[in-house]
Amino acid sequence: MTLNRRQFASAVAATSLGMVGRPALAEATTLKISHQFPGGTIDQGDFRDRLCLRFAAELDKRSGGTLKAQVYPGASLMKVNSQFSAMRKGALDLGLVPLSYAGGEVPETNIGLMPALVPSYEVGAAWKNAEVGRLLSQLLDEKGIVVVSWIWQAGGVASRSKPLVSPEDAKGMKVRGGSREVDMMLKDAGASVISLPSNEIYAAMQTGAMDAALTSSTSLISFRLEEVAKSLTTGRGKSYWFMFEPLLMSKIIFQQLPKNQQDLVMAVGAEMEKFALEGAKADDQAVAGIYAKAGAKVYDLDEATLRKWQAIARGNAWKDFSQRNEACANLLTAAQKLL
Repeated sequence: MTLNRRQFASAVAATSLGMVGRPALAEATTLKISHQFPGGTIDQGDFRDRLCLRFAAELDKRSGGTLKAQVYPGASLMKVNSQFSAMRKGALDLGLVPLSYAGGEVPETNIGLMPALVPSYEVGAAWKNAEVGRLLSQLLDEKGIVVVSWIWQAGGVASRSKPLVSPEDAKGMKVRGGSREVDMMLKDAGASVISLPSNEIYAAMQTGAMDAALTSSTSLISFRLEEVAKSLTTGRGKSYWFMFEPLLMSKIIFQQLPKNQQDLVMAVGAEMEKFALEGAKADDQAVAGIYAKAGAKVYDLDEATLRKWQAIARGNAWKDFSQRNEACANLLTAAQKLL
């Protein structure tokens, strides 16, 4: 049978309409995960890289290959400080990012590295389901960010010469704190502060541009800072430096996934939190041995010293943060309910 032009057009339209509502053939979606930390394997290396690799493997396995993820370590996909903004715009799918790095763009995120506000892993873990966690999740959602995994890490101080243990030690030292609020505390103690990502600490200490750096135990190991440090103050036992380093996802990208894949992302993300906690605690212990073996002197904080730092933070950093806007004040008030 021969169709004229009008009949042919009608047939094509009918065929197209008939396909509406039919399940499409499954096509694999590959998400990109960025982070600044050294790359390794799923079994060896920085636990934050390993967490991302495990997350990707579980997505692939449980989705039957329809949802995959590619991990880009060492800031190989984009610059460290571009990740948060890129996720907000949908230009990056996921990133394991220290939340306080976004403080210049979203000041409320500095709650993720507020000195002495999170004194233990137990308090940090409680945030997720407490009022402070709900407020933070809501804030980030409004900014276009979904929290996939809640990850906290204790940290310490690597010093290229004299140790930085008590506030009295800070006077005259050039120190990297890691957030605006930690920097405020250090300034009050008499230090000069330097702002840069953790993957740039090694070069700054090597050249003498910086005397000491506060960062997570894992970064103290992964970035081989024992090669340029003569002293270490650990984060094991007691620490006023706890950083929120969550696995985040672009809300734009998240909403493009079908509901079953959204649920899978969140379920696997929640499961990764146990792995993160174990990895962080293990590195708190391991860092002391690594630095001692390299010849550095190792120090731990006692309760009295911790209280000195907390008093400085409470008097300036906490107060300053709460006065920035109503959201900051609400976050700080909610966080203090867990102390």
